[in-house]
Amino acid sequence: MAQLSLVLPFALPAPEFAPDLARALQAPALAALLSKSSGRARHALDGAARALPHELWIARALGLAHGPHALAPGVAARAMRGYGLDPGDGTWFVVNPAHIQIARSHLQMGDVRQLDLREDEGRALFDAALPCFEEAGHALRYGDAATWFMRADGWDEIRTSSPDAAVGMNLTDWMPSGPPARAFRKLQNEVQVTWYTHPANAAREARGQAPVNAVWPWGEASIATEHATRLIANAGARTLQVPRLATWSVPGWLGALAERRLDGLDGALDAVSGLGNDVLLACGNVAAPAIAADWDGWLREMQRLDTALFAPLLAAVRAGRVNRLRLVLTHRDGHLETTTTPMAQRQFWRRPTLESLT
Repeated sequence: MAQLSLVLPFALPAPEFAPDLARALQAPALAALLSKSSGRARHALDGAARALPHELWIARALGLAHGPHALAPGVAARAMRGYGLDPGDGTWFVVNPAHIQIARSHLQMGDVRQLDLREDEGRALFDAALPCFEEAGHALRYGDAATWFMRADGWDEIRTSSPDAAVGMNLTDWMPSGPPARAFRKLQNEVQVTWYTHPANAAREARGQAPVNAVWPWGEASIATEHATRLIANAGARTLQVPRLATWSVPGWLGALAERRLDGLDGALDAVSGLGNDVLLACGNVAAPAIAADWDGWLREMQRLDTALFAPLLAAVRAGRVNRLRLVLTHRDGHLETTTTPMAQRQFWRRPTLESLT
């Protein structure tokens, strides 16, 4: 394989905990990959972004980021196709069912992963909300329990945020804004009323789970915006080279962008090798513990990656089966990008260390 890019959301710990976590983490293969590198750079997230670094990095790599400075991940239309849905000529948003609660003096949204929506619950809530969307003039399509799609051709001026960017934050700063925001709030209120006494929510609360009481739109895109983004990217000296995407343990929208969705890490390298010479692999298993500040869980998941993925990758690079390995490790506010090669791995004088995580 000529090149493999490995994107690891939240594999960089929060800066205030990074030194202690780097000392506690037992990941010798990752240490070798990070320390014996041919290039390393840190990038801060643009303050105007309303998505996380890994979301923007993947969208840009796939030619799906649009807007000023490519700060909007326009993933909805392609994700629809991944679910077998036809976006036609419409403008679509990813819609994630969510739970919003009052936290002291402000509204706060929980991690949508933690809803753990069952398929029957997701379908029942979708069916209940569908008339609200239709009465507001918006088509609604079902991808899976946690991933729906809304058509809103007139909402070009709305500014939205990805759910992972908004999770745990004061929603005053992250709610959809712009001229269409009032129409969204009206739709949101109608959906909330419809779901308030819904049997699916009653059953969830009886099991001690949070009710689903909100919808979260983001990822605006259409076939036209995808085409325009590709033309702009290709206007430079070189044609945009789009890697083949594989995913494991990621949200539904991201899995829907992939050409290969892995069921586990066993044999992952062999599984993605068949995709071609330029592959992007996104692994999201450390995101949930990092968002929850469960650093024991974060350590366990990182050490799982070291055994099941980093060690085979290290062996493949040293043997020349992977000519160039790019690691993209992120947290909320930026990302670390390093590159290693078979030649770089021969740098015996460099001591393997995880200091790059700090």
